[in-house]
Amino acid sequence: MTERRHTVRIATGNRTIVSVDNYGIAENEITFLFGESGIGKSMISKALYGLLDPGELSIDIDGRPYLDHLHDAHTRAVIQSSFFVFQEPSSHLNSLMKISEQLAEGSLRDSPDEQAILRRLWQSTDDAAIRRVTEIFPKPYRPSGGEKQRVLLAMAFKKIDRILRTAAPETPTFFVFDEPTGSLDDNYRNVFLSFLFEKYLQRPFTIQIITHDYSIISEVYRKYGDLKQKIHFKELSRTGSASVVLEDFSAEQYLSWLGTTRDASSSVKDPGKPVLLLDPSVTVFGRNLRICADAGRTKLRPLSVERGEMVYLKAASGVGKTTIAKVVLGLYRAQKLSMTLSGMSFTEATSADVWLKKVWGRTAGMVFQHADESLNLQSTVRETFAGLPTKERLTGDALTTRLSSLFEGEITERFLGKKVAYLSGGQKQRLNLLRTLVLDTDLIILDEPLNGLDFLSIKKVLDMLEQKRRAGAALFMISHNEEIFDSLVGKDHVYYLGEATHPA
Repeated sequence: MTERRHTVRIATGNRTIVSVDNYGIAENEITFLFGESGIGKSMISKALYGLLDPGELSIDIDGRPYLDHLHDAHTRAVIQSSFFVFQEPSSHLNSLMKISEQLAEGSLRDSPDEQAILRRLWQSTDDAAIRRVTEIFPKPYRPSGGEKQRVLLAMAFKKIDRILRTAAPETPTFFVFDEPTGSLDDNYRNVFLSFLFEKYLQRPFTIQIITHDYSIISEVYRKYGDLKQKIHFKELSRTGSASVVLEDFSAEQYLSWLGTTRDASSSVKDPGKPVLLLDPSVTVFGRNLRICADAGRTKLRPLSVERGEMVYLKAASGVGKTTIAKVVLGLYRAQKLSMTLSGMSFTEATSADVWLKKVWGRTAGMVFQHADESLNLQSTVRETFAGLPTKERLTGDALTTRLSSLFEGEITERFLGKKVAYLSGGQKQRLNLLRTLVLDTDLIILDEPLNGLDFLSIKKVLDMLEQKRRAGAALFMISHNEEIFDSLVGKDHVYYLGEATHPA
């Protein structure tokens, strides 16, 4: 294995954002890079690729000014011969251009394989259906997150095909996929991996996949054993406030832990009436959503969560899982709804004041998918817990004890006084979780609770949720971490969400 090692320092003003020594890139091999959100995986990768603006940041690569790195022949060759798939497709797609136009920009114009690539990523030969995506302008609500993700992947595959056809074998490459499957279910994630490895076998090129999806390890071990010598699992860990270190991540550690996870779906108390009972037909924003007992979405089934149970709602990105959760919490008003929650009945006619006074933070709480959107970024860590309707007053030692359950090291006054805006993505997510869990509500809705967490934090969060379940809380889970929650939740506690084509 040939490995290029780099020292990277990135700062703004007098503040160091991230600093790493011996950051290795295995050339013409495949690296899966794990680590907490916000620790610097994307920023380091963008710096090495040549995407950061030296006018906005102070950047030093291998002891040299960043402009030297940008003008280096290797960097220029990488930029010409590679592609960077951004974490959030919306930040890369131009809302003023049709997707079909963006698929043909610049060096992507000369690819004769675009339709074959789109068919492969969509798992469809219905070109008309694919055109309904490619012939629109990407707006916030259309296409879906999963469709946008596949559009960006299609661009990368067009570039891969071009390199495989035209570039000399010694041409340096660095294809970076930053959370390429964050909006994809396991099926489409596996389609992406299969397609990527198929291209790699035609001719090796350098691949780095940044991901929080540890279950990707299982897929690699199940299907790509012949490539294991070319595949590396790495994890970026924090060693100081801004310094990080790149280390090997043991695949066996994850696989052995997965084998010891317990069924967290069965009730641990005399259930009585369900905490949540939701009629399977819900109409919201003019869409007729259906909750079903089977993956084929043919058997309607009321969603029921009893005390001490965890249930799991599955659907592809964009179908409406988060919408259903927000309807239950009263954040979205449905046109058709029949539900009981902690003994109270709710319909589409129920006043918003009822949810405000009797539900929010009292009988139900929700861990929202995106911490940045659910936390007040201008509040301090301490202020995040102020004013919550908690059963105990969260000050002093009580707050420190709660924070210590998910945060490493001593909880200092400096940390408590830090603005949420300056926390890392993983720290924000842990704060997001704790803010809801301290409420001790009957129902806890968890929308992608493992977002942005490293392996150690994932285990801690799941242990905490298990404690809540055993204490009698009803847990309603939404997550793309299918392997993990399939191991935790029995099949009779899994529900599937679909959409009816006509009113129910």
